[in-house]
Amino acid sequence: MSERDWMAAQFEEHRPRLRAVAHRMLGSLGEADDALQDAWLRIDRADTSGVENPGGWLTTVVARVCLNLLRAREGRREEELVAADRIPAAAARAVDPEEEALLADSVGLALLIVLDTLAPAERLAFVLHDMFQVPFDEIAPMIDKTPATTRQLASRARRRVKGAPAPTGDASRRHRVVHAYLAATRGGDFDALLALLHPDVVLHADRAVVPTPEPVLVRGARPVAEGAMASLGRARSAALVLVDGEAGMAMLEEGRLRVLLRFTFDGDLIREIDVVAEPERLRKAQVAVAEG
Repeated sequence: MSERDWMAAQFEEHRPRLRAVAHRMLGSLGEADDALQDAWLRIDRADTSGVENPGGWLTTVVARVCLNLLRAREGRREEELVAADRIPAAAARAVDPEEEALLADSVGLALLIVLDTLAPAERLAFVLHDMFQVPFDEIAPMIDKTPATTRQLASRARRRVKGAPAPTGDASRRHRVVHAYLAATRGGDFDALLALLHPDVVLHADRAVVPTPEPVLVRGARPVAEGAMASLGRARSAALVLVDGEAGMAMLEEGRLRVLLRFTFDGDLIREIDVVAEPERLRKAQVAVAEG
């Protein structure tokens, strides 16, 4: 067997792990498959005669490709001023939506959402070490850091991912209301959603949500519920998260955090909903996984 054939066989043997690494790094199955293709092109041109641990070496190559993609993504954030400028989700990739959804559920959609808020180096350190048990001294050269600094990056990411303890008291009640809002929206249960809204509820949506020339303002339980039903497709890619320490919702699109929902309450009813999609506002929000 030639060296090239041997490495091709190793790549196929390790493909499930490599794809899992890429998916957690990028949050999108389509981008993960693109990353694997790019990685293979690099591997095919490389001198692999000295590779003694093919699984570890292949993981490093894929991780570096993903890191480059994340850094390029960070640069594009500065250019994404309105929703109309976005690349349409899944338009350029033949990705099975059901497979994408199943894979996201298996990882945890809220986790993928929070991972997108991390800096590329933080995400790499956390994903490789905490999710794939890669030692820090192997991760450090990928990001030009010392193992100690890499450990700190992973620790900082871990605090964001861990979120907060299960809510208690009023916070727990609000948490349950937002969970019920998400369930009703996902399930298309108009009456259940209506029961969660204050009769005078107000929804504010910034210009990037629709997009529109001006922010959107909707008043009244029925119009707000009707609008939520119209966004049923987005709700399927949404998860319960903490937004600035409070129960909220976030929506992922092609591995990117695209929309946040903040809620204000009057007792057990939702009194106000703030829908955020403008990139600058998304960057400023502190998003974490909600436990419990």
